[in-house]
Amino acid sequence: MTNPYDTIIRGGQIVTTDGVITGDLAINGPEIAAIGAGLGPAKTEIDANGKWVMPGGIDPHAHIEQMSGMGVMNADTFESATRSAALGGTTSVISFAAQEQGQRLADAVADYRARAVRGAMIDHAFHMIVRDTDVPAFADDLGALIKAGHRSIKVFTTYNIKLDDTQILTVMGIARAHGALVCVHAETDAILAKAKAALIAAGKTAPHNHAASHPRMAEIEAIERMCRFAEYTGQPVMVFHVSTTEGAAAVKAARARGAPIWAETCPHYLFMTEDILRQPGLEGGKWMCSPPQRHAADQAALWAALDAGDLQMVSSDHAPYRFDETGKLSAGPDAGFHEIANGLPGLETRLPLMFDAMVSQGQGGPEAFAKLTATAPAQVYGLPQKGALAPGMHADVTLWDPQKTVIYGANDLHDNVGYNPWVGRKITGWPTDVWLRGAQIVQNGQFQATPGSGQWIDRPALAVTPTAPQS
Repeated sequence: MTNPYDTIIRGGQIVTTDGVITGDLAINGPEIAAIGAGLGPAKTEIDANGKWVMPGGIDPHAHIEQMSGMGVMNADTFESATRSAALGGTTSVISFAAQEQGQRLADAVADYRARAVRGAMIDHAFHMIVRDTDVPAFADDLGALIKAGHRSIKVFTTYNIKLDDTQILTVMGIARAHGALVCVHAETDAILAKAKAALIAAGKTAPHNHAASHPRMAEIEAIERMCRFAEYTGQPVMVFHVSTTEGAAAVKAARARGAPIWAETCPHYLFMTEDILRQPGLEGGKWMCSPPQRHAADQAALWAALDAGDLQMVSSDHAPYRFDETGKLSAGPDAGFHEIANGLPGLETRLPLMFDAMVSQGQGGPEAFAKLTATAPAQVYGLPQKGALAPGMHADVTLWDPQKTVIYGANDLHDNVGYNPWVGRKITGWPTDVWLRGAQIVQNGQFQATPGSGQWIDRPALAVTPTAPQS
């Protein structure tokens, strides 16, 4: 008898959008061929008895091979970042194609595509970061890139890469005309500038002062304003890395009014507080990110917002900088918080942290875990054949051992950052095997893909009907 399938993952707890099925998942070529009981035979059979069979993770927010606004290069290449992601159970990532001042958008995207083609080992797409709307042919370039499948744009309301409100509305208008999503880093620049200046003047420049330099009101005001912009224009907006109780409440209120708003949060806001920044010397700089970690009450509010559907997904916001002169300490061993690059590595740790909380500890369950970390990102960002286990979908599959326990070490990740911000944390439940489009890229914890084997994801126009701007 011939083998009708290439691979069968047999006897696992398969998490689908219709519920959990105990049975077999069959793969032919790059796609899932069937899900059911007693499937087979196959050329290769995997015993998944006692394990969870999940959709491969989709990380919709990661900085890879990118220069920061402070002029510091990320530690990770596409090769190192995507290896790390795969070993953490992630099979698709959306990173950034960042426009430099004076650079045409088409040139920025071409540059990042070349980097990804050279190194990426999982599937990938880009958010285009718009920094300069005054370059030649800006509107034409942006429209053409959207039509070519780059269906999301990121803008900042702060830092030296910020756009003013008029520019943001211009970008929203172009996105609306062509079917793209606008993503926003929402903090009010004037509030941040005032708080930072006061701290520096008072000599309060240790890493733990970073939290006070980002008052929660900066996030609240900017989120509320971006929600109103979305409501006014009818342009769908994704609010990145919500960190506060009030920020989540602003998103909830806007969605209740019918505004086309989605929002995400990140593991460091769900599992850390600002106390993590209080370390000897400059060590706290390892945990500096923007917005900063907040308080236990914010953690509870964010979990509640995820449970209620007010926040739709959890990303890593992977922003990798080594803790040395090439990264966090580029301004020297006496750097103030305002001179230390912001960001944490997270591509490899996002899924284990969330699995431990949601599946092992029962804070939501396996179906909610799959939805927040794979299905919702695929749906919101328009990733064809990604994010769910069903016949005809890409065979992007992660096998989880719910019994395996790992205690994170000081430097046990597979990125190029050199430290693990979750050192000492115990994780129960671990991704042991990963398939990308039917090819096994992680086998029993061993990585086996090759640079450049990841594919670019061509995304269709945003499936949201925009409304006319309000008068």
